[in-house]
Amino acid sequence: MTPHPPDSLANAFHALRLTERTDGPVELVARLDLLKRLEVAVLGAKERIVQAAAADFGARSREETLFGEVLGVVSALRHAHRHVRRWSRPRRVPVGAPFWPAKAWLVPQPLGLVGIMSPWNYPFLLALSPLVGALAAGNRAMLKPSEHTPRVAAEIAQLLDRSLGQTIVRTVEGGPTIARAFASLRFDHLIFTGSTARGREVAMAAAANLVPVTLELGGKCPAIVLPDADLDAAASAIVTGKGLNAGQTCIAPDHVLLAGVPGDRFRAALEAAVQRHFPDGLTTRIIPHRAGQFGGPEGMLQIVVDPPPSSPLVTEEVFGPVLPIHALPDLDAALDRLRDQDSPLAVYLFSRDPQAERRVLQGTRAGALVVGGTIVQAAIDELPFGGLGASGMGRYHGQAGFDALSNLKAHVRTPRFSLASLGQPPYGKFTAKLLAHLLPDPK
Repeated sequence: MTPHPPDSLANAFHALRLTERTDGPVELVARLDLLKRLEVAVLGAKERIVQAAAADFGARSREETLFGEVLGVVSALRHAHRHVRRWSRPRRVPVGAPFWPAKAWLVPQPLGLVGIMSPWNYPFLLALSPLVGALAAGNRAMLKPSEHTPRVAAEIAQLLDRSLGQTIVRTVEGGPTIARAFASLRFDHLIFTGSTARGREVAMAAAANLVPVTLELGGKCPAIVLPDADLDAAASAIVTGKGLNAGQTCIAPDHVLLAGVPGDRFRAALEAAVQRHFPDGLTTRIIPHRAGQFGGPEGMLQIVVDPPPSSPLVTEEVFGPVLPIHALPDLDAALDRLRDQDSPLAVYLFSRDPQAERRVLQGTRAGALVVGGTIVQAAIDELPFGGLGASGMGRYHGQAGFDALSNLKAHVRTPRFSLASLGQPPYGKFTAKLLAHLLPDPK
């Protein structure tokens, strides 16, 4: 497949800008229609998406593509279609006594043109999920899918062109040169999903034009296991979360911190869970451009006990089918360890102790805390999704995505008179008394 020539990027951008200026923002009725049309198109293309993903990865489970990508997009589309009328209404906000009887609202309005840069690991979901928020908020969009999944990118381009049309969304394909140029365009908002290193580059490129960004990055998501946990259930949740997509998931459990749990005992539980859930090996391969980065048998989940501190398994995000486990004396030691590393997208806790849950909730910085499971938070449309620090900035999914891609314009209707008008010039003795009352000296 031949990528679009470089000048098609600028052409697509200017064509959408011109449409935005001539036709105006996408009205609510049209948004509802676009969301429904896209849902129908995705359902009609699901088998082509499965085949394209399998070809791009070399082998990928049909069920993983349908559950992990197609269903996620369809669920987001249905959720937005149900709620976008409510999200779009002006939101009455209270005014303080000095301004009464003024009235004030927040009015969601479209930003204009949104750029979306999506990665290779979930090439369909992470391109279209942000697009749902952009469409619901009344924006037009440009997509730049990953060059490492060219077949899925081609399916996305055809699907969006057929269902939404080029006056609403355009897809541009290409490698790093196109990606750098894409990040430098004067969008009204830019959403990037990918590695922390690439996220920094995108943020710097967008900053030159003061383009606000939502960055969904990576991070070493820990799973903390306490002695009171059901070890078999914990092992099952960790193995299924890590095994999904062969570990190529930003919110997969990156490593396990055993807080007072014997390492040999939990390793046995993990190995039994691997046999239970993946008796024939992992159902998705490492994508070709990263093949060979992980040792061990192809298609198997590897468990590594206490790798040395200098190991990449400790210092870098493990974006593949390798699960390091670390034996620590107690929860205090686990929390101390987490304070010394960058904030992850999620922390997974396995314990039945409410006090321990509160300690982990209050004592860790992360985009999410999940107790008793893994990765489920990303499938709940009502929850905002995102990280902080090295794992990203901003939130999307559901209303959080709608709000992030809207201008929440302040709308105030002032009365002819309010207490606030007493502070208008000319200033005199009354003003001095008023200020003395409002700003008294400390006692």
